[in-house]
Amino acid sequence: MFNVFERPKRTSCRNMLGGKGGRLLFCFILVLFALLASAAVEVEPSHYSRPFNRTSFPPGFIFGAGLAAYQSEGAALVHGKGPSIWDTFTREHPEKISDGSNGNAANDFYNHYKEDIKLIKKIGLDSFRFSFSWSRILPKGTIKGGVNQEGVNFYNNLIDELLSNGIVPFVTLFHWDTPQALEDEYGGFLSPKIVNDFQDYANFCFKTFGDRVKHWVTLNEPITYCVNGYNGGTYAPGRCSNYVGNCTAGNSATEPYIVGHHLLLAHAHAVKIYRHKYQASQKGQIGITVVTFWYVAKSETAASKRAASKSLDFIFGWFARPVTFGEYPKTMRSAVGNRLPKFSKAESKLLKGSLDFLGVNYYTSTYADASSLSTVTTVNQSFFGDMNTALSTEKNGVPLGTPTALSWLYIYPRGIRELMLHIKKNYNDPEIYITENGVGEANNSSLPIKTALKDSTRIRYHYQHLQYLSKAIKEGVKVKGYFAWALLDVYEWDSGYTVRFGLTYIDYKNKMKRYLKYSAYWFKMFLLK
Repeated sequence: MFNVFERPKRTSCRNMLGGKGGRLLFCFILVLFALLASAAVEVEPSHYSRPFNRTSFPPGFIFGAGLAAYQSEGAALVHGKGPSIWDTFTREHPEKISDGSNGNAANDFYNHYKEDIKLIKKIGLDSFRFSFSWSRILPKGTIKGGVNQEGVNFYNNLIDELLSNGIVPFVTLFHWDTPQALEDEYGGFLSPKIVNDFQDYANFCFKTFGDRVKHWVTLNEPITYCVNGYNGGTYAPGRCSNYVGNCTAGNSATEPYIVGHHLLLAHAHAVKIYRHKYQASQKGQIGITVVTFWYVAKSETAASKRAASKSLDFIFGWFARPVTFGEYPKTMRSAVGNRLPKFSKAESKLLKGSLDFLGVNYYTSTYADASSLSTVTTVNQSFFGDMNTALSTEKNGVPLGTPTALSWLYIYPRGIRELMLHIKKNYNDPEIYITENGVGEANNSSLPIKTALKDSTRIRYHYQHLQYLSKAIKEGVKVKGYFAWALLDVYEWDSGYTVRFGLTYIDYKNKMKRYLKYSAYWFKMFLLK
């Protein structure tokens, strides 16, 4: 068991952590946390007889961590940046954010990026995943509206700084922050007009940054944008039917599907541009990132198994199936009917196979069972009404996994293996990057910082998930990389600053000072060759 955390003899804990004797006790504590992590992992006995570290993964496997623009950059309305829908949403609807806060400052990555890149290098990560702010590059959302050179300079400097430190940039074009100008002009992703504007934005990014960026993600978690932004109204732009949530406008029966349709077409056209104009010379890859729970049938009945399969179709298949096969899942078509838009033959052809890799965000799992509603009525229609499955986190009073500070997040690491095998079997065996995997903790302002850094739950979480991911790879799944979420504590959307997901603690009260948590040092140990 102790061999799981065996290190090469040439690297002492003292040297690894900076050479100060006082750090030896700290390192010893880290090892204890790591051992605690291993204790809860179900693995084959043979795992205990050999080290489990980065060498347990294939050569060239990428380990990284990520951030998103609105959640981290700050500098919200300076240096030429135009407003995004999140700038507007948090200003106009602070009541929809747990602590009434906004991302105007976030963790100020915009001004701390050089310091943060040093942290990435110190941990020993290979790659950094981040998103561009569309409105920082194009303040009005379009090339015609003008390019913000200060924004371009920022991303050029960020990319160059990463590369000079031997860190691979992994760039997402859209992480939910639609330029407010396009929202005002034609309703953003509710209009097909956005497809051309997104294509132009993507083309500009490929042309400007693609000589150095070799991993592109078009969209991050489009389902989250659709369902939270247009079904429940809890995310920007805050639209929903009044029978679903507290919104001033929206239609939960139709808008999530319209927005999702335009997101898929925007993705497909961006991929077409990249493949036709840039890929041969720039030699990069392009994909999309989807998110899903793993759905466990609550019982062995056929109805329960169908509910788990249907849930996966709605949450994962909604976007994964069109980019793989050029069509929506049949279960969605059957349940949603004409409210689910149709692809033309040309659009279906454009979508089919429109990915070099599939990004997957996985955090947790849940039970699925048949709904008590035998049919979905035509009154009060919504996304979850259409899905019509009963979801729960416990069975016979026993939680599916280890509870966390977040009501929706139970630690169920075997779910990541099951999901990987499902994708391999049902989605043409694609190359996969785990683009997000992580756990949040409540932001307890009464805790001393030294105590808050002791994030043993996070260490255990990552260790367990990496164990199951390694097993999936050995079973033939083509996983090429793993990104922890997140590099730093971030502004967590409608949770504001009440949750901390970072490997790095941000002291929001003291000039955004950074402190590596124990989990960051655990990763440093894990990544040693």
